[in-house]
Amino acid sequence: MLWGADGAFEGLRRDSVYIDSSTVGPVLARRIADACAQRGVEFLDAPVTGGSWAAEKGDLVFMVGGKRETVERAEPVLGAMGKRWFHLGPNGAGQTVKLAMNMILALEVGALAEALALVTAAGLPPGFLVEVLQSSTARSAVLDIKAPMMLSGNYAPSFPLRLMHKDIRLALELAGQLALPLPATASACEIYGSVKDMATEDLDYAAIARFWEHR
Repeated sequence: MLWGADGAFEGLRRDSVYIDSSTVGPVLARRIADACAQRGVEFLDAPVTGGSWAAEKGDLVFMVGGKRETVERAEPVLGAMGKRWFHLGPNGAGQTVKLAMNMILALEVGALAEALALVTAAGLPPGFLVEVLQSSTARSAVLDIKAPMMLSGNYAPSFPLRLMHKDIRLALELAGQLALPLPATASACEIYGSVKDMATEDLDYAAIARFWEHR
């Protein structure tokens, strides 16, 4: 919580830097930046990618929005937690790029789940498809991580399904503000939402495969 008597704003000192690594919409990021400026605080929206394993190793990648001089001031902190950071523009830019990137991850994993369902329905071992993918131009780091989860049916959350669904909705909200149609993302949002609503426990977003397993 930021606002209110018990909010984080009350604990920020003048001339300090507030770095927010949550994933929110760029409109909210700019609202936070304005509130910080009124208190004499510098603000960076700096969402991350890499998952819990990268956080543990200090290998996160930061997507940063804010003033360049603020980014330079914050580099010792970013360097302690991450292996690389990108200054992408003014406040809100970090969140915009993060939402766009998570759209791609969601669509990639959704496409893999759909393709595995097709191979399985045709009577072939789904692992065959994964083996071929690993040796082709379709290979990607996210599929390396998520394919074993889908093949084993073990969806212990590395990046929870509920958070990916939230990020897809935020991307669609931003697209609506820009009057930009995102048909593939809108379809993925419905499927992720369906699986999330069926789940009785916290699952990784690779559990989107359950949409086809239940059919």
